[in-house]
Amino acid sequence: MPQSTVIASEPRRTMPNVRNYPGGRHRGCLRKYRLVFAFGIIMLCVQVYLHTYFGLVNDKSKSSRLSSGEGGSSQPEEDEGLPKGLRQLKLPPDKQANSNKQTHMQSQLRNRTARIKLDRKSLNFTPVCDVTVREAVSAVTRAQSQACKQRIVNVTCLSQQGLLYPERVQSLCPHSPGFRGIPINLGCFKDDKTLRALSGYYHVFKGNNTPERCAYMCLQSGFPYAGTEYSMECFCGMEEPLQTKRLPDSSCNMKCSGNPKQTCGGYLTINIYSTGIQKFKAQEARNSSLKNELEQPVRIAYLLTVNGRASRQVKRLISILYHPSHFFYIHVDARQDYLYREMLELEKWCKLNNIKVARGEGLRHASIWGGASLLTTFLKSAQQMLAYHQHWDFLVNLSESDFPLKSNNQLTEFLSWNKGMNFAKSHGREVQRFIAKQGLDKTFVECEARMWRTGDRKLPDGIQIDGGSDWFALSRDFVEYVADPNPDQLVANLLKLFKYTLLPAESFFHTVLRNSRFCNTYIDNNLHMTNWKRKLGCKCQYKAVVDWCGCSPNDFKLEDFNRLRNTVDRNIFFARKFESVIDHRIIDRVEEWLYPDRMNKTTRLRGYNMYWQSLYHHADLSPLPDDALLTLSYSLARLVYRKLNINNKNVRLLENTAYFRDNRFAGILILAENKEEYSDVSVLPDGRARRVEALVSMRHNFSASRLWSGKIRSLSVSTDYDQKEQTFRNLMGSMGPYSTPVLAYEFDAGVTIPQNVSILWIDPHGRLADVNYLLLEEMTLVGHVKPQLNEQLAVGTWRLLLVADTQLMAKLKFLINPLSYWKTKKIDLDKAKKILDGPSTVYHITEEMNKSWSKIAKAAMANEPITHSQNRIGEDLDDWLDRLVYEHYEIGEVCDADDEIRSESKLQKCLDTPWSSLSPDSKADTRNLCQNY
Repeated sequence: MPQSTVIASEPRRTMPNVRNYPGGRHRGCLRKYRLVFAFGIIMLCVQVYLHTYFGLVNDKSKSSRLSSGEGGSSQPEEDEGLPKGLRQLKLPPDKQANSNKQTHMQSQLRNRTARIKLDRKSLNFTPVCDVTVREAVSAVTRAQSQACKQRIVNVTCLSQQGLLYPERVQSLCPHSPGFRGIPINLGCFKDDKTLRALSGYYHVFKGNNTPERCAYMCLQSGFPYAGTEYSMECFCGMEEPLQTKRLPDSSCNMKCSGNPKQTCGGYLTINIYSTGIQKFKAQEARNSSLKNELEQPVRIAYLLTVNGRASRQVKRLISILYHPSHFFYIHVDARQDYLYREMLELEKWCKLNNIKVARGEGLRHASIWGGASLLTTFLKSAQQMLAYHQHWDFLVNLSESDFPLKSNNQLTEFLSWNKGMNFAKSHGREVQRFIAKQGLDKTFVECEARMWRTGDRKLPDGIQIDGGSDWFALSRDFVEYVADPNPDQLVANLLKLFKYTLLPAESFFHTVLRNSRFCNTYIDNNLHMTNWKRKLGCKCQYKAVVDWCGCSPNDFKLEDFNRLRNTVDRNIFFARKFESVIDHRIIDRVEEWLYPDRMNKTTRLRGYNMYWQSLYHHADLSPLPDDALLTLSYSLARLVYRKLNINNKNVRLLENTAYFRDNRFAGILILAENKEEYSDVSVLPDGRARRVEALVSMRHNFSASRLWSGKIRSLSVSTDYDQKEQTFRNLMGSMGPYSTPVLAYEFDAGVTIPQNVSILWIDPHGRLADVNYLLLEEMTLVGHVKPQLNEQLAVGTWRLLLVADTQLMAKLKFLINPLSYWKTKKIDLDKAKKILDGPSTVYHITEEMNKSWSKIAKAAMANEPITHSQNRIGEDLDDWLDRLVYEHYEIGEVCDADDEIRSESKLQKCLDTPWSSLSPDSKADTRNLCQNY
């Protein structure tokens, strides 16, 4: 804009001030000219810098990236690739609305994909190329091992050179093979702004639109028709346009932005092409037999991919599904020693040999969320299942958190009516949006039990992309096809693609089904009901294992039973997720609904209303136990023997188990042994090891003021807070100096809202460590607060104060253990001293904050003991630790866990003690499973 225009636009209200001084108008104009000139120079410099810095974008990736309008994708430069005659084209009114949005998206792309260099000094190998993609450099920098760094670099280099993925894959679906070469031109048609000729999907290729490019994208999205319009626009649709809207070919006369030798429609005129595929229609499942005689019952092979420590829940699942004609193949996460041993024991007890556990090199993988190895696990397991002599007709995959909603007979009958069909649930949304949300347009590399995002990629042309749930019921023929060690070209190419894909099992099988000879066997139903509560389940809770924000379903609870029961007339046979540590009543209720006679017998047995889940076992090599858990458990074991008046200096911790009764967490079970030869003869025989198990509960270290009594339902501090289930996974509450404590709260609905609450964190030395502020409203009566504390916490008893205005609401005490174990070994003196000395840095609390809260804190802490730092090493450390633990935990009942029947102990046998982990558990008893048929 000319400077004179700028001056003329200055507000008149400045004029009176100028008249007060001789020559003021002249000097004011000069000042304005100088400011405008200086501002113009600055803006010019900024633009030159931005153009120089951000212009270093990979041209190849710019021309190949798509924009689906989801806010995270890119567009090329406004004039990039356009023929000269189109660069000065004046846009019609309906084409101007998105220009600002497109410019914003362009700047976002430049900021995200700007080249940066990898620091080669941090590597002990020579990269095979210059890694300049920001995400890849970030991944290499964050990776811990040199082997992982090198893997990321190698994959990134192959991707940069275009050697990692196939550019084009040919579909083998007989009726939807897609076009070869160029799509079939159906002619030029009249378009309308409100009633589009093709209304399925819209996309802008600003610099690379061609009929082929547009048709490939529409084919990828499952559309039979594609159309190019206004040089750069691409439309997709399901229905062929009306011939009444046909125009002469000369009406579509604008040159394509990607190839000026081709035409791509015009203003409200569109070139329409056939992509060579048909409109997809999933098959309908049969709900009765087409034959007069009875169908031969199918045999089912269950692939169970299990993780964690819920061995009793896994056994209960297998028990309810078991039939001698079925086959069970169990893959246990490679890091889970405890669950693996439990499943091997289950395999040993089954004499019919139809329960097998994956073992051997290359057959067990770490099943991290979204990991590429999940697909490998499925295919390797399928190969093993096909190799066993047991014949089966369908493969059904389940996890430890699945449970059936219909009986075994109902499932067998239904699958018998649908032999040869494949059950998979599709995403049900627009394909390009699914690709963006799923991260299918990104490259991911798995190493160090993590999925590292390394940059963008282009999906191959020629196939339809599909995906959805990764739980299936697949026919044996299809499983043989996808798991063939020598796959055909389609499967081989898709394996290359999904090797570096996030959540590969959620797209690989769907995509193979849509593009293979099995395309007519696809039934859009995975026989599952999933408990999606996305506001709770999409909290990016997997950031520790993946460079992506993913969602996970919630656990079913007893209040969800009616939802489950309403599936009685639907082809739904399983539901997920169920977790006994969250709610085991719902599992009891569903089993009672399916098998009332069976549950009538079970409810009369001891242990029906109880659940046990392992937290620690001395034989575990992986995963390594947390040092705080180990320290606390050993301290509790010593306190158990002290209660029995037995020397506790030679105690060995065996197991640590979480115990639930009537669907409530009831305490921790400590199983330990003492090999002391000089034990009290009234309790233990001389010279013998004695095993005992004790029920330990947490002391009530929470108090509320009279005004707030009854208004605070729960208040607790621990670690491993699960936002999805709004509970702590650290059931034992063990915290050490390197833990990250979180406060979880629940207020009664009758609390006056809105209410401002301040949360004061006070360390064992009486120092204010942090202050959090919470606004209680209707939607925040349940939640959690994470303080900003030092990386190393002071050990001892911490206090937490809740304050409303200036009135103390509640007080809570929690323990930060000094560690007696470091990396699962007895801690050495230097490390123990460093922990006892406490953090070297001061808290970030300001002096003003200290002053404002000091009066309330001093009043609340008036009668509280303050921890004084002392050099406690060896037995002194253990004695001090035991005193601290005793203040926060209570040793309850103790039982005799000795295997010997003859015993001089006065304790009750654990086998006869209802709460003991060694007592019978009818719900998870599988010892006679294979003998009952």
